[in-house]
Amino acid sequence: MNKALLQRVAYNISRWSILSTTAAGSGHPTSCLSAVDLIAVLFFKEMCFDPFDPENPNNDRFILSKGHAAPLLYAVWHELGVISDQEMLSLRKFDSILEGHPTPRFSRSEASTGSLGCGLSIGVGFALAARLRASSARTFVLMGDSEIAEGSVWEAVQLARHYKIGSLTAMVDLNRLGQSTQTMFGHDAHAVAALFEAFGWKALVVDGHDLEAISKAFEQAADTLDVPTCIVAKTFKGNGIDHVQNKNGFHGKAFSKEEQQLVLEELEQRFITAQKSIAQELADDTCSPERELQEQCLVKEVCKLPEYDLGEMVSVRKAFGQTLAALGSCNEKIVSLDAEVKNSTYAYLFEDKFPNRFFQSFIAEQNMVGMATGLASRGFVPFTSTFGVFFSRAHDQIRMAAVGRSPLRLVGTHAGLSIGSDGPSQMALEDIAMMRAIPDSVILYPSDAVSTAKCVQLMADHYDGITYLRATRMATSVLYRNDESFELGGMKIVRSSKQDVVCVVGAGVTLFQALEAYDELLAQGINISVIDCYSVKPLPAQQLYEVAQRSQGRVICVEDHYIQGGLGEAIAAAISDEQVQVTVLAVEQLPRSGSPEKLLAWAGIDAKAIVTAVKNLNEIQNK
Repeated sequence: MNKALLQRVAYNISRWSILSTTAAGSGHPTSCLSAVDLIAVLFFKEMCFDPFDPENPNNDRFILSKGHAAPLLYAVWHELGVISDQEMLSLRKFDSILEGHPTPRFSRSEASTGSLGCGLSIGVGFALAARLRASSARTFVLMGDSEIAEGSVWEAVQLARHYKIGSLTAMVDLNRLGQSTQTMFGHDAHAVAALFEAFGWKALVVDGHDLEAISKAFEQAADTLDVPTCIVAKTFKGNGIDHVQNKNGFHGKAFSKEEQQLVLEELEQRFITAQKSIAQELADDTCSPERELQEQCLVKEVCKLPEYDLGEMVSVRKAFGQTLAALGSCNEKIVSLDAEVKNSTYAYLFEDKFPNRFFQSFIAEQNMVGMATGLASRGFVPFTSTFGVFFSRAHDQIRMAAVGRSPLRLVGTHAGLSIGSDGPSQMALEDIAMMRAIPDSVILYPSDAVSTAKCVQLMADHYDGITYLRATRMATSVLYRNDESFELGGMKIVRSSKQDVVCVVGAGVTLFQALEAYDELLAQGINISVIDCYSVKPLPAQQLYEVAQRSQGRVICVEDHYIQGGLGEAIAAAISDEQVQVTVLAVEQLPRSGSPEKLLAWAGIDAKAIVTAVKNLNEIQNK
């Protein structure tokens, strides 16, 4: 493709970036203009992809990490004939697929971005997915210079070097200006390049508005096979428009309708008009990758899950690792990501069987979740495991994955204060609240090995949002037979009678405390029902309500979690009314180191506390 045509493409992308944001009355046209030349060369000369077969696994992939420049992405696809003029002018409207930042509502958006610092991690996941498929597809990520201040970027940089991902090319749009001030590096492109080089990347500095220099940089990146490449492009924000170019104060400001025509006329002066139509030239010079690819098998056979004996002592986390390894034998798309705690989460059992599908992410949870998002987007089934408390570090990545409708499978072990003497910094006591707030999330909290195996299988089969499995550290007794069935939104009535005065709901470690309390109360002639609420979200609200009504309308929820945002609050919000009263026993103070038994007693969530709570309710009722 000749230079004149690339210039015309760049002009058209610039023009539609302005037209769409002016029509919307908001947006970031100046952030689009700085990267136009990079994107014109990338999409119309360098990348190999079929624009009308987006699911082709051999397509090169592009992630717009600086998501506020979304009109730039949409303008490219308008130029490729996928988006109409009318659709471009619907930008940011309620019924438009073209949102202010990219989301899957626009099918050519590879990832939801907008929270800066997420894109490169997703790109690492894309590149690893291509490697697993033995595909030659390359991955390109455009970052803004402001976002390279984010630590998650450097987590991704390190891991990309560690895995020698030569198919990954990052671009830094070094336009000097952030939202409110000059960025950390300004226009010092060599300083940015030196950082990437220090982390083992190949770094190339270019004039981001020189089409020939950009093209040569991409050629050098393509020839670099053993390390990833970063192209640091010195650009100007608002390039081509004199009154805004390289000037602060215009971030996120659309041009008015009154100035739009003058701006477009000024912009056109810096471009050469191509002699041939773009459509004709595209037809003459299109790189379309082969569609043929050996697809990995989804399921080889009905998978045989691990089996356990009633009464056997097995930790939930160990059952998770055993089940994941078993599922990996049946589903070749399952991959495991670990944050350097595989010996505690038992993820090493999967690694032992499938080392090529296991990715050590080290102590970098944000990047790990971003990688999982990328792998999931490319059709893999990632299980991402670490201590539950450390997912809080990656909450933003989890939130953005939910925006992108990514079916992440997250497993948080060592949940609750019952882990004991490691102390409060290691205790996941906020994780249910965090995951409950994620749109369309599923939270599973199994209590024994059998329910864990069934819940892990439910996660593997769930593609409609994020699933989170909460796992306690200690070994627990197997309660269920291996043929017991479990479902999303389900629960188990573990104990009940026709004389129940209270319904006690537990999950995880507190279920066993409830069973201990049941035995003590029964010896005293007091009957209670005991519920294993293994599905925290979706909550089995109707079933709980029915059991509560049969238990004189009284429910005690016992949980190893802070009271705010936990299972108890969920149950109270769902079923409490004039007929059903919900009492919550939960952690209400900052804990400390100690034995699990001491901590459960201190928090008032052990068997003794349950017995006391039941008796108090019963006495009040009898008065």
